[in-house]
Amino acid sequence: MIQPPVPDRVVASTDGTAIAVFESGIAPAEAEAAGVAPLILVHGTTSDHLTFRVVAPMLGRRRRLFAIDRRGRGASGDRPEAYAIAREFEDVAAVAAAVSASAGGVAVDVVGHSFGGRCALGAALLTPAIRRVVSYEGAPPRDAGPDAAYEPDWLLGALRTDLRRGDLEGLLERFMRTVVGMNNEGVARFRADPVWPLRVAAAPTILRELDASSDPAAGLDALARVERPVLQVLGSVSPAAFGANTRALTARLADAELVVIDGAAHAAHHTHPAAFVAAVEGFLDRPPGAS
Repeated sequence: MIQPPVPDRVVASTDGTAIAVFESGIAPAEAEAAGVAPLILVHGTTSDHLTFRVVAPMLGRRRRLFAIDRRGRGASGDRPEAYAIAREFEDVAAVAAAVSASAGGVAVDVVGHSFGGRCALGAALLTPAIRRVVSYEGAPPRDAGPDAAYEPDWLLGALRTDLRRGDLEGLLERFMRTVVGMNNEGVARFRADPVWPLRVAAAPTILRELDASSDPAAGLDALARVERPVLQVLGSVSPAAFGANTRALTARLADAELVVIDGAAHAAHHTHPAAFVAAVEGFLDRPPGAS
């Protein structure tokens, strides 16, 4: 089992919750000389900052990286009794503001995977410290349409039953199969991965994040108000809901584009890292106003 590492810094969020930040990549002086904005990495449901362990060394060749553990997992704190997705937005915004301040006021970029992409978009509504956002299949579900829901109606009840039984492994596997579309081979690989025990430990947070999907603060109308440049990333073989919702949000954002990674599903940062990094860097390196 991978032991949770010690964070390089801890940022206090609006409600005082401690958010762990792990720094890597090039030196501050090198980034300043190159004029490259700091990059914050925000993981999705079930994960922590270690989900970026494949692509972080690649992105870090040219950038300063700041990967966070979202509240309730890894080295970060939590206030489960007061959880709301708005607190997650505030967490990312607080880290963005702190990193920007430490970099002389330079606005930062944010890459978010899945639920982390939704948190990155929400944070962009709260602080001018965010310059651009990359959201990988993080769009909220649309209000209508048969292909809009990420999960079937029965899933939350089944996960609650798993939790009552204390079957955290079963809870995690049920979620990965039902929402992410993981097959038997994928589940076997995941269970054999050293991070599996860490993912099991954080499995109870899945339920609150599914609940948060219906919060208007994270809905299509709310996140469509983001005015910063946004890159939406989609895997070509991801479940249909990811494509439908990603395209719906892209169409409504003021400054957005969509990149589809051929052959990828919901984890291109693991399965197609070169294509993922190329999409992110191509977007972040583009001069302001270029399309």
